Amino acid sequence: MLVNTKAKIGVFSIALGAYLPQFPQLVPNFEAQYEDFKKTIPDTVDIVDGGMVTTKEQAMAAGDKFRAADVDLVFLQLLTYATSYNVLPAIRDLDVPVVCINVQKKLAPDYANTDIPIWLGDLYACGAVGEAVADLERAGKRHAVITGVVEGGDPEVAAQIEDWCKAAQVRRRFRQTNIAQIGRPYPGMMDLYIDETNLYNRMGLYTKQFDWEDMWAIADDITDTEAIKAKAQDIIDTFEVEGGATADDEDILDMAKHVLAFEQWAKDEDLSMIASHYAGKAQGVAGKLDSMLIPAFSMLIKQGTACAVEGDMKVAMAMSILKTISGMGQLSEMYSIDFNEDICIIGHSGSGDADISLAHKPTMKIVKVFHGKVGGGYLTQFYPPVGPVTYLAITQDKDGNFKFVVAEGENQSGPIFTFGDTNMRTKFSIPCREFVNRWSEAGPTHHMAAAAGRHIDTILKVAKILNVPVDIITR
Repeated sequence: MLVNTKAKIGVFSIALGAYLPQFPQLVPNFEAQYEDFKKTIPDTVDIVDGGMVTTKEQAMAAGDKFRAADVDLVFLQLLTYATSYNVLPAIRDLDVPVVCINVQKKLAPDYANTDIPIWLGDLYACGAVGEAVADLERAGKRHAVITGVVEGGDPEVAAQIEDWCKAAQVRRRFRQTNIAQIGRPYPGMMDLYIDETNLYNRMGLYTKQFDWEDMWAIADDITDTEAIKAKAQDIIDTFEVEGGATADDEDILDMAKHVLAFEQWAKDEDLSMIASHYAGKAQGVAGKLDSMLIPAFSMLIKQGTACAVEGDMKVAMAMSILKTISGMGQLSEMYSIDFNEDICIIGHSGSGDADISLAHKPTMKIVKVFHGKVGGGYLTQFYPPVGPVTYLAITQDKDGNFKFVVAEGENQSGPIFTFGDTNMRTKFSIPCREFVNRWSEAGPTHHMAAAAGRHIDTILKVAKILNVPVDIITR
């Protein structure tokens, strides 16, 4: 499922004020084009309307609106030629990209019947966009251009606008919600450690810290029998449970109570991401909760809250980004290499995303030992489909700057491990040994998020909005 956080998109259009008294028929033409353009913006975002701008003063008024709304992105529709003073006052004090919509009204000129107002109103593309981008660049503003046509429809323009809106949702989600850390990162995994102040300053994401003692009694107040039964059925509908458990089984009903409790907790705390690791004694109520965290967090992921094991906040962010732009985000890591098949086996144990499990219904079974971790309990496995796959890792340099590391590949059919961990057989456009070298040399953490499909183009838009560099390993 796609998350439902609505981004805020600043929208305005520009035209040269000198043209309007010369050719009054341009005014209703431009007003209609601007209204039609706003209707092409998906309803997954909220529009902050800066209006049609033909003067510096109007641009300043649009900028006041955009700042007050804390917009995540700006769409600038270039109706015809306009000087760049119509642009800069609207965005000077913003730290978000400006996407120049350079879309011509008509497919081609009717040369013999085109006069100046028809040319300026219906056929003028390309001239103003270079000037606008030149001054955006000089002002240190991030920018992009979409060129196309209105007449006859333009799927490429529509797809680009939709991608930018999805990318803007990531910024809004980071700024509007919180990430929870329960416990601490897995001891010694120093690549996972993070400075929460730096995270907030650079990415706008606020951390809420929780001790495991806060969580032991999380399900004590869940007493609604009908809600528990409904959630138990949801669990059975989501997972194929080893041994053929049903929604009436005591263990599944108990799990349902905890799932409901975690769902309410995530809602109360405005959480879109959770990173957790438990390293206690796993006895009594602690052991009971620890045994069912994996399916409980998997059910949260299904609803859009990214849940990462081993306390990895950076991969929780990567999972959330992919969940936001693609509807799925699966925690993974480099697992094994099949040199005979030139395939990287990529996967991980723990909670996962049912929405990526398109090849087979997710499975759940009980194990006596969680490898490398205390306790035992329910383990879940997910089955990503054959076909394109995208991997995203988030890492940091020595100065604390964040960086994305991305790759696209192809999941192949064939045998997989069956001991309860999600894993994929991925072939890349370069040999597996070269891929592992190049991916590792980019300095990612040992975790990454995965999603079926090809999503690098949208990730690049997310990176531009968040002002984060990207290393592309393969496409």
